Amino acid sequence: MHILIVEDEQKIAAFLRRGLMENGFVVDVAENGEQGLEYALARKVDLIILDVVLPQRDGWSLLTELRRADLQTPVLFLTARDTVLDRVKGFDLGADDYLIKPFHFSELLARVRSLMRRTPERGQEKTISVGDLEIDPRRHKVTRSGTALSLTRKEFSLLLYLASSPGDVVSRTEIVEKIWEINFDTGTNALDVMMRRLRAKVDDPFEKKMIQTIRGVGYVLRAD
Repeated sequence: MHILIVEDEQKIAAFLRRGLMENGFVVDVAENGEQGLEYALARKVDLIILDVVLPQRDGWSLLTELRRADLQTPVLFLTARDTVLDRVKGFDLGADDYLIKPFHFSELLARVRSLMRRTPERGQEKTISVGDLEIDPRRHKVTRSGTALSLTRKEFSLLLYLASSPGDVVSRTEIVEKIWEINFDTGTNALDVMMRRLRAKVDDPFEKKMIQTIRGVGYVLRAD
């Protein structure tokens, strides 16, 4: 598995690189945001560990450009930016996880392994159809009424999870455990933000609304 670290603090970058390589990963380091963006767009990597405060281009901007280019590589923010608003912004831009500095390497390693396991396509081969909504897990493609929808990796994971059991109510806790898995702060509104973004793409352009909230319980995807 190939990991790209985008980190301008040399001691931290060297520490991460050494630790990850000792655990069997191939690791490259970019020292600024522009270099990180160029590398991520030019080469195939399996995970990006990304700081927010970087020279030339910050982590927010870098992630925005990756998702705009429809690159769904998992991104783990590793940063000293520790407010709830910062974390929500990271998830809102399409990050897959968010870890605050200072950190324990054992926790970072657990999160890295978790993200590596959580490829949406894995374990799913066939196209899933719910009403006029079609999801192709292998190609990471979603269409509704023949219209292609552009989803971030995490939005895709959430929709795929709901579509795997259409008509069944899925609790917020189940979604958090499936989509974030480790140490997700349930006090944030990151899930609500993501659900709003998903609805804006899946439901808002269409007359029939498929994603429904069951107040006090969770969410359900229905074709009728």
